[in-house]
Amino acid sequence: MTKKLFFFLLLGLFASPILGQSPSGTYNANNRFEQLESILPTPNSYRTASGSPGKDYWQQRADYDIKVELDDINRKITGSETITYFNNSPDELPYLWLQLDQNLFEKGAAGSTTKTGDIKNGISASAFKELTDPKNYGYKITAVKDIKGNALRYTINQTMMRIDLPTPVKSGASVSFAIDWNYLITEYYGRSGYEFFAKDGNANYFIAHWFPRMAVYNDVYGWQHKQFLGQGEFTLNFGNYKVAITAPNDMVVGAGGELLNPNQVMTATQLKRWDKAKTANRPVEIVNQEEAEAAEKGKPTGKKTWIYKADNVRDFAFTASRKFIWDAMQVDVEGKKVWAMSYYSKEGNPLWGKYSTMVVAHTLRSYSKRTVAYPYPVAISCHATLGGGMEYPMISFNGGRPETDGTYSENVKNGMIGVIIHEVGHNFFPMIINSDERQWSWMDEGLNTFCQYLAEQEWDRNFPARRGEAQSIVPYMRLDSKNQVPVMANSENIMDFGNNAYAKPAAALNILRETVMGRELFDYAFKEYARRWAFKQPYPADFFRTLEDASGVDLDWFWRGWFYGTEPVNQSIETVDWYGIDNQDPLAKKAKDKADFTAKRETISNIRNKTDIKETVVEKEPDMKDFYNSYDRFATSDAEKKKYQDYLASLSDDERKLVAEGKNFYVVNFKNKGGLPMPVIVKLTFEDGTEEVLRFPAEIWRLNDVQAKKIIPTSKKVAKWTLDPYYEIADIDTDDNAFPREPVQPTRVQLFKAQPRSYGAGQANPMQEAQNAKKAAGAVTGSKN
Repeated sequence: MTKKLFFFLLLGLFASPILGQSPSGTYNANNRFEQLESILPTPNSYRTASGSPGKDYWQQRADYDIKVELDDINRKITGSETITYFNNSPDELPYLWLQLDQNLFEKGAAGSTTKTGDIKNGISASAFKELTDPKNYGYKITAVKDIKGNALRYTINQTMMRIDLPTPVKSGASVSFAIDWNYLITEYYGRSGYEFFAKDGNANYFIAHWFPRMAVYNDVYGWQHKQFLGQGEFTLNFGNYKVAITAPNDMVVGAGGELLNPNQVMTATQLKRWDKAKTANRPVEIVNQEEAEAAEKGKPTGKKTWIYKADNVRDFAFTASRKFIWDAMQVDVEGKKVWAMSYYSKEGNPLWGKYSTMVVAHTLRSYSKRTVAYPYPVAISCHATLGGGMEYPMISFNGGRPETDGTYSENVKNGMIGVIIHEVGHNFFPMIINSDERQWSWMDEGLNTFCQYLAEQEWDRNFPARRGEAQSIVPYMRLDSKNQVPVMANSENIMDFGNNAYAKPAAALNILRETVMGRELFDYAFKEYARRWAFKQPYPADFFRTLEDASGVDLDWFWRGWFYGTEPVNQSIETVDWYGIDNQDPLAKKAKDKADFTAKRETISNIRNKTDIKETVVEKEPDMKDFYNSYDRFATSDAEKKKYQDYLASLSDDERKLVAEGKNFYVVNFKNKGGLPMPVIVKLTFEDGTEEVLRFPAEIWRLNDVQAKKIIPTSKKVAKWTLDPYYEIADIDTDDNAFPREPVQPTRVQLFKAQPRSYGAGQANPMQEAQNAKKAAGAVTGSKN
């Protein structure tokens, strides 16, 4: 058929010079679409090429038996712990490493000495306190002993402590040892500490990073003992916890675990409310606001010990206050009853009583559906200061506080809901799917922010999500690449942490789900990743490989561009050429020739000559005319008609149909100006007002990552072409996404009414001075201004 049908260029709105198929300049397509084998670690029997844990996969375990006392007067923690460490690795370990996170606040710690800043524009109260606080923060280790009570040698290196063992702990064996310690509690700094309320003299405690914890030893890094500088978080071992928390007896103590002694620490009234909460469909107040306000005004008469247990968790945190309102209800999550509950002081109401526990319940259901069923018996949200949040297994500390009169803005409400979803959601990433936050923040923050975005839309269809949509990352991707680092950057080295660790990976995953893979393939692969790595320690290669393995979609180009690079997405439509089928009909050809001839004569000179030249010679002398002075030359001859009939007879039925349809053929020239290859989505708006959207995979750029041409056939004429019509790919410049180009909207300026110029004290008003001079001379009297 291609030998018999011919195309001709239709000159009109979209006509432009025909461009060659070879690219101009240089391009680098092959590297962009190469596989990541040279970047990703080599698969082995621990971690397979498919992204699954291998047949020899192992991880360590650490069990804790802890007794701790909260000193409300001195703001101090005193504790003792027995750790049983299980060496499941194939290696003998002559020493053990533990994390001493509170040493971040020790004088001379690297976290503070490596901070930079200026005070040209003033200094914040928190920064001033940090620089001048005389208190001696950080751990005071008072004993490190083996299980028989013998002292063990240990060395403290800032936020890490090495314990030297008398004999190495062999592969498959375990070792137990005990540590005694204490430290002064800092003011709440976003992860742990206390918030003081000057009005009533009480404090809310949010206690985390409070005990020496085993560092991770694994097949990827060996000992993961990178110093804690304040930005990178943690990777930790799973284990079983039993924790006895002693506090003043007028305090409510909540923790990330199951309460073992409710009858000893709760009143009869509270126990009845607790039973009621088991079947309620709305939160039941175990401690109500009236009771909390009464406790605020009282004094403790003794101490009380709350005993909690938590199995198969990677950390433990707790909260305590006499100010707390406590509400709870049991909710069904994938067929299992789970306690959803909240602790908050009256300063959080009415927002917290209405929303917090309901949001906890929603988050558990939403995340369980997309990952794994929530395995723990409880999930807690605590009201901590004004904003931000922090997560621990089964418990999180969250901001969002109304005004003192109980009113609140829409932003405060939605911010609180969003942060509770986010922090409760961290139970899944990284508390269950246990990624290494010290090395790769995006593996917990980015994945969790993506799931948060989905949960927010399920909470309220019009929820104003800050992160998740492709467009939300555009301002960051517009920045100069010097002000960005790849998503694949160590946690402590990330610039613009919120965009890089949270927003960019979340937007990337949403693009994968909506545009690159589609919801069905993505949701299956994402859930498979969670299933494979629940209660294990995945790394980036495990995530990348699993999503490809479970979906059958080659995503190496995507990881390379979005996670290893900093180039932006910037596509444009450069030109559109319009072609049609030449049906070789002589009648149509002669009609077009006649129309072209007539059109070419409609010049400005000829138009004016019609009136200026009254009569030409040929018009005056008819015998001067011949064949070329008439339209006879545009008539079709019998020979031409015969040739056309023979041509039609030579075509097949399909070819005759194609000729009869009169198809339009457009050659659209797309350009990748930003460098990051992405699918091409283009909307065709036809002359009759109807629309069609075409989608071309990112592999359209695989042979030329600068320019890609597509031949697009249509039955109707296209009036307008629009790239990325639904804002799916985070294109940083949409001004060149339409063809024909749309006019740039003017920048609006506000019209101001002219106002008299004002002069400050000591400044002379020249007009007033002149008028005063005239008055003094008697020239101006009784004038009105």
